[in-house]
Amino acid sequence: MIDIKKLREEFDATAAALARRGVEKAVLEKARDLDAKRRELIAETETLKAKRNAASKDIGRIAKEGGDIAAAKEEMRKVGDRIAEIDRELSTVESELKETLLMVPNIPAPEIPTGMDSSANVEVKKVGEWKDPDFEILDHMAIGEKLGIFDFPRGVKLTGTGFPVILGQGAKLQRALIQYMLDLHCEKQGYTEMLPPFVVNSESMTGTGQLPKFTEDLYHCQIDDFWLIPTAEVPVTNFYRDDILAAKDLPVKLTAYTPCFRREAGSAGKMTRGMLRVHQFDKVEMVNFVHPDTSFDQLEILVGEAEDVLKGLGLHYRILQLCSGDMGFSAAKCYDLELWAPGEKQWLEVSSCSCFTDYQARRLNCRFKDADGKTKLCHTLNGSGVALPRLMVALLEQHQNADGSVTIPEVLRPYMNGQEKLLPVK
Repeated sequence: MIDIKKLREEFDATAAALARRGVEKAVLEKARDLDAKRRELIAETETLKAKRNAASKDIGRIAKEGGDIAAAKEEMRKVGDRIAEIDRELSTVESELKETLLMVPNIPAPEIPTGMDSSANVEVKKVGEWKDPDFEILDHMAIGEKLGIFDFPRGVKLTGTGFPVILGQGAKLQRALIQYMLDLHCEKQGYTEMLPPFVVNSESMTGTGQLPKFTEDLYHCQIDDFWLIPTAEVPVTNFYRDDILAAKDLPVKLTAYTPCFRREAGSAGKMTRGMLRVHQFDKVEMVNFVHPDTSFDQLEILVGEAEDVLKGLGLHYRILQLCSGDMGFSAAKCYDLELWAPGEKQWLEVSSCSCFTDYQARRLNCRFKDADGKTKLCHTLNGSGVALPRLMVALLEQHQNADGSVTIPEVLRPYMNGQEKLLPVK
């Protein structure tokens, strides 16, 4: 969450910055006023407790001297009642303040473009070229049917829409992509692999910003109060919740493969064909814990690490810098990596690389001890390296051949026993 000091000491500037994300000033005024009320109540109760402590000593002394303490005791009873009343009021105010702050997104970095939707995003890089081949370009569903690698109807039978079944050489390709990404991140980019739980508690979801804002998009097991993870970012980032890292150990770079689960509430009609938007999918995630002085530089490195995945696969892609209104809730600065899908005739997002500054760390209480001995909040970053469904779509469509086969990128062949092509089923 944002630092409450920003609202106390820099209210107008903070309100102006968050207006770029569509945050109404009234919400911030409510948080500021609740904070002021909280501090007022704390000051009053501290004054009353000091008065009660002093009076207790006087009452004891007067009693020893045989004096009348009835009036003093009655006054202290009233003081005690007021303290109890303040404690109840303070609990309510603190709860309302926390609820309000949890719904306020991160402050956008000043250099990013201003806008309320994707139309204001800026293309900063395009890699490779695409030229339509001299044969009919098929979309991934038609290619998948020829290859026998998708079964959408049986996925619906087993679970429901958005839970595809991947078969045969398609499943093998999926495993190869996962292993390729993990090996790249760990062997060449300095990451440590983690295999985290795929379900987490509410505190973990709150720590990375999914709760309470995105409750309707998540799968919840009410009996245990567990949540299916929408991304490995949740368990991996929460790994250091309530921890203090050493400055010398930063940056800490962790990567994990997990299945991901998203209800995508309200997404009907938004690219729901085939593998374009599914409720269960595989993803490899990169998470960084860094020193605040280096976080935006580290974001550029993180983007390059996600790019390396796409470069190795020989895919045509572009990078967008997201505007203030199109970023993820917790992000201060974000880049999207998009792949061209010629069969779909559109760009598909496969990775978002974000710097969260200290927004997540404040929720997580994730800190480090600096060289000067002071304890400070870490900055966190994360990026997909990358999400599999749309990567599979673009790979099939960009590498398709006239005979219905798909050329397997060279970097994947060692993971597929040297296989060079996905072949149509006979």
